[in-house]
Amino acid sequence: MRRGALGAAATAVLVGGLLQGLAGPADAVGPVRFSGAQYNSPGSDNGTNSSLNAEWVRITNAGARAKVLTGWKVRDRAGHVFTFPTFRLGAGRSVRLHTGSGRNTATDLYWRQRWYIWNNTGDRAILRNAPGTVIDTCSWGDGPGYTGC
Repeated sequence: MRRGALGAAATAVLVGGLLQGLAGPADAVGPVRFSGAQYNSPGSDNGTNSSLNAEWVRITNAGARAKVLTGWKVRDRAGHVFTFPTFRLGAGRSVRLHTGSGRNTATDLYWRQRWYIWNNTGDRAILRNAPGTVIDTCSWGDGPGYTGC
């Protein structure tokens, strides 16, 4: 009987480990994830700062505790990289990362780019924590200009 109990315990540990390995990046690391992207700025793409800032990705902390995002990175397929400045995202809160320039606040950060980052015909936003682990991704194809990720 004891031998059977040890075998069952070993099987439970093995199966649990395998299932944990199947969890997605956000499940394994935490509740911070993309929750939306306005990848096609409304109106014509004229490159004005207001048009650039109408292009954004939203990151939400769905957890019960604040999360420090200092040093985290958002990137696109072309290799454009935004590194979070000193920043704390409160529990249940969201921040929009705008392409253009502006004053960073608790709800809006600015990439300070002079041209659009996100491709209207399809792209992928990648969120990595400070050590470089992929936390979440948000992909889209040629669509209406907004995705809920």
